[in-house]
Amino acid sequence: MNDSPINFSHWHTEPALIGGVLFIGWLYAILVGPFRNKICPGLPFCSKHASWFIAGLISFYLAVGSPLDPLGENFLFFAHMIQHNVLMYVSPLFFLLGIPQPLFDKILEKNPLTEKVLGFFFHPIIAGLLFTLVFSFWHFGVFYEAALRDKTLHMAEHLSMFLTSVFMWCPICAPSKRLPPMRYGPQMLYVLALMLGQTPIFAVLTFSEDVLYQTYFYAERIINISPIEDQRTGGVLMKLANMAVSVGVLSSIFYRWSQRQES
Repeated sequence: MNDSPINFSHWHTEPALIGGVLFIGWLYAILVGPFRNKICPGLPFCSKHASWFIAGLISFYLAVGSPLDPLGENFLFFAHMIQHNVLMYVSPLFFLLGIPQPLFDKILEKNPLTEKVLGFFFHPIIAGLLFTLVFSFWHFGVFYEAALRDKTLHMAEHLSMFLTSVFMWCPICAPSKRLPPMRYGPQMLYVLALMLGQTPIFAVLTFSEDVLYQTYFYAERIINISPIEDQRTGGVLMKLANMAVSVGVLSSIFYRWSQRQES
């Protein structure tokens, strides 16, 4: 853990972070802009897709580049859980909603190897397992603490959680007809399975009698909350976010399914 004083107005401006965000934004801009007609002739520009993608970039940076990052890294476990929830449930969904389906499918059509690789990772069993295992892995004490103490490892933690969350969302809302989402019934079972998959780590964090992470045990108390209360709050926030997203997704699936049957 960094022992230097924390500036709560600090925003990360490291070249790797800013450069990475700008590069992804630039790559998206040229694909949906100058290269759009070359890849997918006649496809009009859709400002709605661009707005979703920009929202994804902004939410990602707010999660890892705003003062929320040093707050969760040095003082409050529940702040770190807020950060993780954004990286798992908000940014990946926004990114997928920002990808035009015809453009994505045309890229897959021209790159069969890419389509095969993504088809493997988009499979619901693979995507669901990777999402659950990666999230759980990084919350084991030794790995969690190691990521807090090493910037490179911390970056790997966040990127792996974000990437596997993109895979997790794809069986529900992949922007593709070549690698389409599952049918509505299996989608609902998939969402329920994901809810169950997070239950063990939630239970450990919420009901443990011991503080699992030394960083937060020894951290300065900047608000009136004990380390064990902080840990339990983080566990509850994790589960509440999971349940809120799951209920919202299940409601959306049920609504779209019923609309299709009526039409």
